[in-house]
Amino acid sequence: WADTGGAVLNRNRRHVELDLKDPAGRDAALALIDRAEALIEGFRPGVTERLGLGPEVCLGRNPRLVYARMTGWGQTGPRAAEAGHDLNYLGLTGALNAMGEADRPPPPPLNLVGDYGGGAMFAVTGLLAAVIQARATGRGQVVDAAMTDGAAVLSSLFFGLAASGLWSDRRGGNLLDGSMPFYRCYACSDGRFVAVGALEPAFFARLLAGLGLAPDRFRQMDPAGWPDMAATFAAIFAGRPRDAWVEAFAGTDACVTPVLAFGEAATEAHNAARATFVTVEGVVQPAPAPRFSSGPCEVDPARRGPMTVAEALAAWGEAPA
Repeated sequence: WADTGGAVLNRNRRHVELDLKDPAGRDAALALIDRAEALIEGFRPGVTERLGLGPEVCLGRNPRLVYARMTGWGQTGPRAAEAGHDLNYLGLTGALNAMGEADRPPPPPLNLVGDYGGGAMFAVTGLLAAVIQARATGRGQVVDAAMTDGAAVLSSLFFGLAASGLWSDRRGGNLLDGSMPFYRCYACSDGRFVAVGALEPAFFARLLAGLGLAPDRFRQMDPAGWPDMAATFAAIFAGRPRDAWVEAFAGTDACVTPVLAFGEAATEAHNAARATFVTVEGVVQPAPAPRFSSGPCEVDPARRGPMTVAEALAAWGEAPA
């Protein structure tokens, strides 16, 4: 809980520390599971079964329980028991091969696509859907959330494009992968970058105007002209610092925005106006999302840290058995 990122990733979360290999720890866990709506576990397949906390045991005691299992490879398949990390899971889906420049290896896209997008978000979606069903029917179930499955679903658009002959396996030669000069990032004179996303013709026209180019200088969708277009854009953007370009394109609908570092993001005008970031105990961090009309989700530093099983049950309005 005191590890890197812990204060942010574990905010608003109380926890009970249990040794699940100790019968007393297992029994304490079961006391919580008996009264829970949902359980999330992230061990390799078979581990909770060996600990006496597998789905059969837990659902047998609490039939309304939603038992969510989040792993990289899933509960079945020849790789299910193997070790892996985000990059490995992403590589198996085809998504990683589509990222990056044509003449370089695919870059690790942080761990947003596999771990968080394909894993955590799909696990949460499945868990919440199953909880809604359990409340209606009284029957819980097991949710098998594999990062490979989720990352594959996130790639649905590109599988559709490939089936229509509109996507090739060559990196840097497709829609949205940087091959289009009007959908990529450019370096500025101060070594920082702008992101250009002028896909639609109207936005492309405003991009040309903002760069001081004639409206008929380029045919937007003619790939033969893209190398010249890219070189021209790069040379122009390199002539001024990033923030000068941001000011020049402000309010123009040219889809030109700054590429911000983490340290800059919190004070950017739009983010500041929406309070997208908050400072808690001196740590700048993303605010809770999404937002609800019933009221904001607050970050409460007091709601973090260890508690006993009895305290956990009391917080749920339950009395220990």
